[in-house]
Amino acid sequence: MRKGGQALWSIFVVALVGCSKPPEVDLASEWSSANQLVWTRDIAAARHALLTPYPALGLDQLPGDLAWETHSGEPFLGDPNSVPGGTFYDHANVYPLTLRTVGPDSNNSFRGYLLANQWSLTTLHPDTEVPMPELALEWAVSADQTTLFFRLDPTVRWSDGVPVTADDYLYTIEFMRSEAIVAPWYNNYFTEQILGVDKYDDYTIAVRGPVPKTAVDLHTSLSISPKPRHFHVLDAGWVQNTNWAIEPNTGPYQIERRSIVDGKGKYLVFEKKADWWGWSRPQYRGRFNVDRVRIKIIRDPNTAFQAFNKGDLDSFALILPEFWHEKAKGPAYDRGYLEKLWVYNDAPRPSTGVWMNQAHSLLAQQSIRLGIQHSLNFDKMLSTVLRNDYVRLHQHFTGYGAYTNPEVRPRAFDLAKADQYFGTAGFDRRGPDGIRVRGEQRLSLTMTYSQAVHTPRLVVLQDEAKKAGLEIKLQLLDGQNAFRNIMEKQHELAWMGWSTGFRPAYWEHYHSTNAGKPQTNNITNTAIAELDQLIESYRNAVDAETRIALSHVIQARLDDEAMFAPGYMVPYSRGAHWRWIRFPEAAGTRDGGGLYDPFASASGGLFWIDPVIRDETRNAQQTGDAFSPVLRVDERFRP
Repeated sequence: MRKGGQALWSIFVVALVGCSKPPEVDLASEWSSANQLVWTRDIAAARHALLTPYPALGLDQLPGDLAWETHSGEPFLGDPNSVPGGTFYDHANVYPLTLRTVGPDSNNSFRGYLLANQWSLTTLHPDTEVPMPELALEWAVSADQTTLFFRLDPTVRWSDGVPVTADDYLYTIEFMRSEAIVAPWYNNYFTEQILGVDKYDDYTIAVRGPVPKTAVDLHTSLSISPKPRHFHVLDAGWVQNTNWAIEPNTGPYQIERRSIVDGKGKYLVFEKKADWWGWSRPQYRGRFNVDRVRIKIIRDPNTAFQAFNKGDLDSFALILPEFWHEKAKGPAYDRGYLEKLWVYNDAPRPSTGVWMNQAHSLLAQQSIRLGIQHSLNFDKMLSTVLRNDYVRLHQHFTGYGAYTNPEVRPRAFDLAKADQYFGTAGFDRRGPDGIRVRGEQRLSLTMTYSQAVHTPRLVVLQDEAKKAGLEIKLQLLDGQNAFRNIMEKQHELAWMGWSTGFRPAYWEHYHSTNAGKPQTNNITNTAIAELDQLIESYRNAVDAETRIALSHVIQARLDDEAMFAPGYMVPYSRGAHWRWIRFPEAAGTRDGGGLYDPFASASGGLFWIDPVIRDETRNAQQTGDAFSPVLRVDERFRP
C-alpha cells in the first residue's frame, strides 16, 4: 500500500460517492476489499465495494439516471518487458516562437510536443476508438446526450505538485473565453461549443455542449484539458509574460527549465517525472520509457540525416522517397546497426496541397481558381519526384469514414479545361514568354512554402503550370516566417498541410467569422453566407445521420469553390532507428501516431532504449561485427 494511502483513500471516497467531504465512517473494514480495485482502476467495482455497505451515501447532487462507465485501456499498447531509462535524441526543424499553446505564434509544429503533455479528461483508444480514461476515471452521458459527467482522478497532480481539481476545469472556461489570450478560435469554441462546466464537488464535474451527440462525439468535443488557475494571470500582459514561461502540465514529461536558457534556439529538453501520477495505471505500463528527450534544432533534413547516421540522433523519419530509396542504405543498414520500419495506418489524412488566398484580386475569381486546379500536374509530381510512394489526396477531408463524401475527387491536370477557365476570366491571350495576360496584367502568382526539400516537387508544378500559361513563383521561407506569413494572410498561394481531428472541422477553416483575421485557420479567406449556414447546421446537428449528410453537402460546396487544390496523402509511417531502439510486437497504431513519438497519451511512448543492445552495437562498430539487416513492415491497418 502506498504511503499515506488511507488519507488518499478518504479523498477517493469523495470522488466516488459525490459528497462534498469524506463521510464520517470507519473505512478500515472496506479498505482491504476496495483499495486494490482502485489502484488497478477497476472503478465500477471499487464504487460498488464502498457504496454497498452505505446505501445512504447517494449521488443526490447529480442526475439520478446516470450510468457511470470506464475502460481499462485494453488492448494495452506498451510492452511489459520494456526497459526504462536513457536519453532519446530527437530533432525538430524549427525552434518555437513561444512555449504557449494558445495565442499569437503558438500554432507551430513544436506545439505538438507541448500539447502531448497537456492531457484531457478522456481520450479514444488509437486502435478501437473506444473512450478510455486520462485525467478522469469515470464518465456518464446525460439523458439528453448534450453533457458528459466526469469523476476526476484525485491522484492527478500538476507538474509543480499542485492537485488538479474541478476548479481548474472551471478556470479553463474563463481562460479560453478571455480576450487576454488573443485566440479567437478558442474564444468562440469555448463559448459556442463548450457551454460551461459545472462543479459538483472537488472531483466531480459536468461539461455541457450545445446539442445532442453520440457518446464518442461527446468525448471528442467535451473532453477538455484543465488550465492551472494558480499559474496564470489573465491581464493585458499575459501574452508577453507567458511567452517563455513553463506552464504546469499533467503528462509524463515536462520541459527542463535549464534547457530554455542554455539551449536557446538550439535545443530543448523534456524530462520524465519520477513521481508522475500515471505510473500506477496498467494502461501506461511499458510506455513513456525514456528518462529524457533532447530535441535538437536542425533546420535542414539532409544535415539531420547526417547527424542520425553518425549516431547523434536515435531515429529518423523516412517518409520522403529520396531518403527511403536512396539515402537509407549502405553498410550501417547491411550490417544491421540501423533498422528500417514501415507501419501502415487507417486514419484521417492531413490536408496537404495548394491553398488559395481569396483576398487576392486574382484568386477572388472562381474561374481563376478552377483554372489553377487544372494547371497543377500532381500526377507527374507523384510519379517522378515522389516515385509513386504517395497517393493523390481526394479532398480536404479525406479518411473520415462515413463523414467523407466519396463523390468528391480532385481535378485532373487538363490544359483544355485550364484554357477554358482562364479564358472566361479574361486571360485569353499569351505574352511573349507564354504566360497569359489580361490587358497589362500577367497571370502570375507566388507560392509560399517552408521546406527546401519540397522544392523539387513544386518545380514540377511550376514547370507544368507554364504549359497552361500560369506563372508560379516559388517563395521559400524558413518555417517561422512562412507560418507567420500564411497565418497573417499575406500569402497568395500556400503549399502546406493541416493536421487532422476525429471529425471534419469546417468552422475554423471556412466560416466567414474567421476570414480576414490574422491567426485563424481560414487561410483561404473564405466568406460565403450559404456555406456559413451549412457549417453552423453541421455544428448543431443532433444525430450522426444529419451530420454525415451535411458533411457531404459541405464538401461538395467546397469542391465547387475550388479554393484548395488537394495534393497527396501518405497512408503509413516509416523510418529508421539505431537497433537499440526497441518496439512492442505491434509497433504502430491504427490512428497513425508517430512511431518515434515519446509523449502522446493515446499512442506515443511505445519504444524504449535497450542499454545492452546499445553497448553491443557500439562494440560491433569497433570490431566490424555484423547483425542481420532488418526491414520490418506492419500491414495490419493497410487501407
